[in-house]
Amino acid sequence: MAKLKYDKKTGRLLFTKQMRKEYTLLFPMMAPIHFEILGEVFRKLGYNCQLLETNGPDIAQTGLKYVHNDTCYPAILTIGQLINAVQTGGYDINKVALIITQTGGGCRASNYIHLLRKGLKKAGLSQVPVVSLNLSGMEKNPGFKLTIGMIRKAIAAVIYGDSLMCLRNQCRPYEVNDGETDRLVSKWQKYIIDKMTNGKGYKLKDMSELLMRIADDFHNLELDRSERKVKVGIVGEIYVKYAALGNNNLEKFLQDENCEVNLPGILGFVLFKIDNRLEDIKLYGGSKLKRFVCQKLMNYCLKVEEVLISSISRYDEFVAPSRYEHTKSLVKDVIGYGTKMGEGWLLTAEMLELAESGYENIVCTQPFGCLPNHIAGKGMIRKIVEINPKANIVAVDYDAGAPKVNQENRIKLMLSIAKENLEKAKVEI
Repeated sequence: MAKLKYDKKTGRLLFTKQMRKEYTLLFPMMAPIHFEILGEVFRKLGYNCQLLETNGPDIAQTGLKYVHNDTCYPAILTIGQLINAVQTGGYDINKVALIITQTGGGCRASNYIHLLRKGLKKAGLSQVPVVSLNLSGMEKNPGFKLTIGMIRKAIAAVIYGDSLMCLRNQCRPYEVNDGETDRLVSKWQKYIIDKMTNGKGYKLKDMSELLMRIADDFHNLELDRSERKVKVGIVGEIYVKYAALGNNNLEKFLQDENCEVNLPGILGFVLFKIDNRLEDIKLYGGSKLKRFVCQKLMNYCLKVEEVLISSISRYDEFVAPSRYEHTKSLVKDVIGYGTKMGEGWLLTAEMLELAESGYENIVCTQPFGCLPNHIAGKGMIRKIVEINPKANIVAVDYDAGAPKVNQENRIKLMLSIAKENLEKAKVEI
């Protein structure tokens, strides 16, 4: 067993180089398509990581047992999923470690890691190390290091995930052969993973070629678009927006309601976070080196974004993601760019973008008590409708104590208005 080592200043349990060789590193689930590719990237880099796919009421109950119930719902679920896995997943508790993201911003999400350690201690699992995955230089560990190569591969995984998610959601409601779209997603996931584990597929040229081929394959699917369907966009706090565990399988529910779903990609959130760093330096000053690095990363991500948009926009039947700069411009004089806690102004911008691109029916997913979400999401609905009267938005709170049937009834009410609007549009045509 690896010898336990602690940070001399903080007393924090460290993830050591020996642990990297011997320990299983557990990831909480959020976006399945993206995270399965990311998981393989980390394995190739020498981490024995495992993505958790557990669900059910035990997750929330475990979270509530070890995290105070006034903490936001994503914390309860991610911490609950991790601790529940250590307790019931059959792992050697002396050879398992956990990893969780930290943005370094003002949102409570940056404190999940401390709540997780507190929960582990309460559960009698204080020997389990927790690794912070962040780009802000917080909490360094001898056995875990972010490198330029790792960041490039992670960005590639995000891009491929965004592409597959975007194309899947625009094809699946219209497929002639049931399950064909999902089989195509699985085929490309395996192909991308094989490429990336062999050190390929993450350079701009490689991404451009693969993204074109992915779009070609989805274009060639046998689809029947004769029936116009209600188009619904999903926005909100990033975890509840993507994780089926957090939103009670919202995508599946909307699919069963015969809707076409649009989930804005993760790359937009990545760009938003990098942009925030640059905005801070512009307003308050800061390290020239930090500004240089952030600007380089921003420029690279914008190049990658262009490759993604170009691959999808070649086909008229697909709606490609909007460019980040356009999305940002939509909220000029609507909400300040200094509104950046949580999803900040990006949340308002994504709703305006969805309404502009034909997905005017929107579910705004909110963890109960998430102040940034309530301000930039629910609090901006009236203004969004003033700008685009076609916007039909419902804000839905997600919490351990919120009944699923109440959430679905609120969404059904929004969908009933959407269906009425769709019928009116058919008559006008």
